[in-house]
Amino acid sequence: MTSSLVWLVALGPLALFLVYGLAGALRLRPYITSRLALSAAGLTLALALAATLLVVTQGKLVTPALGISGYGFGLYIDRLSICILCLVAFVGLVVLHYSASYMQGDRHEARFTRLLCLTLGSVLMVAISGNLLQFVLAWAATSISLNRLLLFYPERANAQLAARKKFIVSRLGDLCLIGALLIVHHDFGSLDFTVMFAKAHVLRATGGVPDGIGIAAFLIVIAALLKSAQFPTHGWLLEVMETPTPVSALLHAGIINAGGFLVLRFAGIVALSVPSLDLLAVVGGFTALFGSIVMLTQTSVKVSLAWSTVAQMGFMMLECGLGAFSAALLHIVAHSLYKAHAFLSSGSVIDIARASYTPSPGGKPHPWRLVFAILVVIAIAFLFGSLTGATIASEPGVVVLGAILLLSLTHLVAGGIDETPHSFVILRVIGFALVVAALYFALQYLTAQAMHGALPRTAPLRGPFGLMIIALVIGSFALITYLQGLAAAGAIGPRFQAFYAHVNNGLYVNTWLNRLVLAYSPSLKESARHPTPFLGEAD
Repeated sequence: MTSSLVWLVALGPLALFLVYGLAGALRLRPYITSRLALSAAGLTLALALAATLLVVTQGKLVTPALGISGYGFGLYIDRLSICILCLVAFVGLVVLHYSASYMQGDRHEARFTRLLCLTLGSVLMVAISGNLLQFVLAWAATSISLNRLLLFYPERANAQLAARKKFIVSRLGDLCLIGALLIVHHDFGSLDFTVMFAKAHVLRATGGVPDGIGIAAFLIVIAALLKSAQFPTHGWLLEVMETPTPVSALLHAGIINAGGFLVLRFAGIVALSVPSLDLLAVVGGFTALFGSIVMLTQTSVKVSLAWSTVAQMGFMMLECGLGAFSAALLHIVAHSLYKAHAFLSSGSVIDIARASYTPSPGGKPHPWRLVFAILVVIAIAFLFGSLTGATIASEPGVVVLGAILLLSLTHLVAGGIDETPHSFVILRVIGFALVVAALYFALQYLTAQAMHGALPRTAPLRGPFGLMIIALVIGSFALITYLQGLAAAGAIGPRFQAFYAHVNNGLYVNTWLNRLVLAYSPSLKESARHPTPFLGEAD
């Protein structure tokens, strides 16, 4: 449905762009720039909520492209767009409000606020783009504006290295997306989303997929993997801590999700290519496992959160690869809200840890008790999955994520059946696991219903290879949970401790990539030899 009212939604990001340009041209004071930015962000959120009501009552909102021969600026706002639009607008408003006090007194405060507005506006444009050309331009603008934020303190060698790696990875992703654009235009004859998605739906119904569309889906997947810091190009995400904390919050809670949104936006096309889905599942699953293991060994709060983001993006790609697109969207929303709060409150983590400290009861866990607890929580996941119709055969992505989520309750269940078990405690911890499982599958069901028509239905199991991926993912996380339980009580040997040290360094994958980048960047190599002393901001 076309409505003139939908053009009002574009006023939000355009207002943010206006703040960026106007504050720079008039050299407005930091306080005024901050007030204007907050007003623009508030307007964006209000318009996003108003558009939500229109989409719920009238269906998707589409405008014709304003440009030449149908190629130009247009809007395509459906339930998926609205979800991301509201999420980014809300997180952006919170980050801008936090930045107003966080950056107060910094001599570059106004420039920082302007760059936040530029980046936030670019991300919002990605969410509401009406055609692939506009999407690619907004995608590239997001990367370029983020690169300027990463170099907000350009004298820092680590910031330069992280920005250079991010620039290289982003340009490779841009090339993949441009390649997909050219192929889609050739095969579909249009870049308009309405036309593209309609023709993809026809191909899905008939079962005949041209080779070109398969290649385009593959290129879209590669671009998404590069954008979302998947192994082995994850290193840049770990080195952006030289930037102010609000940048980390916006990056980890919003911008990094662009890779997941890319797959979801073009899920109708990606789902046509089984090899592309398999690539998402394999790379995403390994990244999730790798990031989760390394995260457990970190002592720095922000670095641990960065590794957590790497793992969560891996889970998101795994869900998409298994065809659970609505589950991936729910994951995006939950992760964004959690990670924004985690970064913005990272300076208070010591106080929080002290307030919640409880002495350990001591003693070493019995290995078979841990095994029993693992089996119990996995059984609960499969039980609730079958009750809601989500089985390994019908909705493998939903069941896999549910099993991994409940594995996090293993130590709680194991603690309830310790050396002196009590029936009340055992029933209480198992009851808690049942409640968590019920909430998880209920949220998955509600999200799938809410996104009906905007995302493809959850795909069934794709043969033996898909089953092997599922078994490897669940088995690997069960093993890590088991080893974590033994390590927490010191029931590990010297070989495990040596391996722990290697894992703490991410198996040195990022170090190898740093050497590769430095080998072809003489200026960065010189900065690394003579780094500027870190005088950083207070956290």
